Amino acid sequence: MRALLCFAALLLTGSVALADPPKLAVFDFELIDTSLPGEFYGSKPELVRLDHISEQLRKELADSGRFQVLDIAPVRDAARHANLQACGGCDLKLAGQLGADLEITGMVQKVSNLIINLNVYLRDVKTGTMITVASADMRGNTDESWTRTMSYLIRNRLLAPNYGMP
Repeated sequence: MRALLCFAALLLTGSVALADPPKLAVFDFELIDTSLPGEFYGSKPELVRLDHISEQLRKELADSGRFQVLDIAPVRDAARHANLQACGGCDLKLAGQLGADLEITGMVQKVSNLIINLNVYLRDVKTGTMITVASADMRGNTDESWTRTMSYLIRNRLLAPNYGMP
């Protein structure tokens, strides 16, 4: 009876609550295109794919329930005008402005239409510590190959048990 009263008291006071998931800023992916077609014709299809995989990552991480994915709209313009991989921590500053605990930046390196590499970097906003890096090579430059590669990284690297994500 005593245990039942203690449990009821906890429920009434609201002391039984799950911790909120960490706040996560997922920045838009960046492209390094050193391919010959990119040199001659530009990277227009790849720019659309960058937007798609950035949104795919945000959605799947939010749907996992392990993160509160933040809207980056207030800092998107500043982020797009910076090279987040080499800006001396401006990504951490922008994520901090959003109130994020964690932040993800990403990069796609296109060597050719057959050799493309997708990289995801997760960092702690307060300390700047790199928590995990996930990387995968893809063969073929299609919407499907980009989407499947991102799905693989999310499923088998970023959200896999004991891989490094909180």
